[in-house]
Amino acid sequence: MIGAIDLGDGLAEIAAALDVPVLIAAIVVLLLCSLELGRFGAEYWRRHVRARGFDLRELTLRAIGEPRHAAAFAYGAPSILAAEALVEIATTAGQDRARSTEHALARYELAVQRRLDRTRLLVRAGPAIGLMGTLIPLAPGLAALGDGNVAGLAESLRDAFGATVVGLLVGTIAFALTLARTRMYTEDLAALEQGAEVLP
Repeated sequence: MIGAIDLGDGLAEIAAALDVPVLIAAIVVLLLCSLELGRFGAEYWRRHVRARGFDLRELTLRAIGEPRHAAAFAYGAPSILAAEALVEIATTAGQDRARSTEHALARYELAVQRRLDRTRLLVRAGPAIGLMGTLIPLAPGLAALGDGNVAGLAESLRDAFGATVVGLLVGTIAFALTLARTRMYTEDLAALEQGAEVLP
């Protein structure tokens, strides 16, 4: 019984020590989510404003036909990743063109996965940090309520609800970004593959 009480006290102290780090982590994931939202805005602008009217499959075919001007054609690509893959596919020469093209497409997929992993991590980390930030302040809040300190409880609940809102907001935005990026990058990969089919 004494050991169980000591263990509970130890866990409570660990949770209390995590209070400030978890709140800092909530701010960090919110900033990271804002950064990813800004990056997505730049991608959206490039795709729907600068590259409007450009078909990636057609660009790939033209770049393969005129490899010297591949960089110029890549300017109209809907994303930087697609532009890099387009240039690599178009400038590949020699008997191993098919294999080099496969490697270029594989590198594109890996780069896409790395970019998607950032928002996938936020999808999980945001709500988890929000939940931790919700539960940790409740113990001192309930203790303050037991002592009749309603103001202390209100302060703890304010921190708890703030962490919850931030965690859910980060998770929701990151999930939406992941879905949108997955669809866009899949469409780009299909266009690059279709354009590269003309290679001997």
